[in-house]
Amino acid sequence: MALALALAPNVLCDSFPNAENESTPNWILSVLASLLCRLVARHEKLLLFSSGQKLSRENLCVFSAMQVAVMSIEKYVERIFKYARCSPSAFVVAYVYIDRLILNNPSFRLTSLNIHSLVITSVMVATKFLDDLHYNNDYFAKVGGLSLAEMNTLEVEFLFMLRFRLQVTVSVFESYCSHFEREVSSGGGIEIERAL
Repeated sequence: MALALALAPNVLCDSFPNAENESTPNWILSVLASLLCRLVARHEKLLLFSSGQKLSRENLCVFSAMQVAVMSIEKYVERIFKYARCSPSAFVVAYVYIDRLILNNPSFRLTSLNIHSLVITSVMVATKFLDDLHYNNDYFAKVGGLSLAEMNTLEVEFLFMLRFRLQVTVSVFESYCSHFEREVSSGGGIEIERAL
């Protein structure tokens, strides 16, 4: 019975209009970037209050870079979409995975040092799980600006932090899609393009 509620990759892919429609992925990517930026800001504020400093050594992990990336989250997500050619559904599921990671690891905090590597890893894992056609780790590493060894390490750590819970039910997926749609309708910190 529970298997009937689990998503098949083609169900997820069909939940959004065709990926060739430029406007659909753009709003999904913009909402995702906006949500991630707000999560990072919230988590960094929690770190500041709890440790008295923005980023302490204890908060660094395998996902943390040595310095803050120059590329914004929005540009990074757009880059992943452009070069990895994954379905828009994979970006929604990637956000589900990041949420799960935070829930499974209460002391873990999203920061400006780890968000980029978490995004590329979560999208790669979601793409492998959902999409019939996807690129390998070496390609995702190049898209994300990482070495293959780093990408492989991030993937393994990510899977363990998720406790290998990759399945997303239809109801969970629809709930996250509704969340994305509410973000758009409420303005959610993004500007929606309007045709003249």
